[in-house]
Amino acid sequence: MEEKETLDGMETYKKQVQPVLKGTVAWKENLLFEGRTQVGYEFEMDGNIQWGCAPSESLLLSLAGCMGIDVVSFLKKMRVELASLKIDIEGERNPTPPQYFKAVNMRIHASGKGLTENKMKRAVSLSHEKYCSVYHSLRKDLKVHVDYEIQGLQ
Repeated sequence: MEEKETLDGMETYKKQVQPVLKGTVAWKENLLFEGRTQVGYEFEMDGNIQWGCAPSESLLLSLAGCMGIDVVSFLKKMRVELASLKIDIEGERNPTPPQYFKAVNMRIHASGKGLTENKMKRAVSLSHEKYCSVYHSLRKDLKVHVDYEIQGLQ
């Protein structure tokens, strides 16, 4: 029953996305800001990167998180019993202002029963081409490369 509940949760994730998101960012001191989501989660961003992450770091992690959610969802639908999934992400920025991301490289490390290269390739492709809302909210000229390593391929 627990597996069914998990799958239902994954299937409804995209349907629960609200069409309008709200939040606040409040200046605390120096270059330190506190962000708060509409449901109350808090995190700190710091231009000096002493007490919180840089806003560009949170954007990079959001991209990996969005893709990770998609990939896990799709793999579960493919009946993969996922044991682990970690995404290493690296972003190359324009050297002069605006210092937007020019290229992003991700490497997914995953393991699980029933996980195959074809399933991982399909999950990554679906996220990248259609479902990852963070990726599709970024510049159209952003080059994103994703590869993966399946540990204990069965």
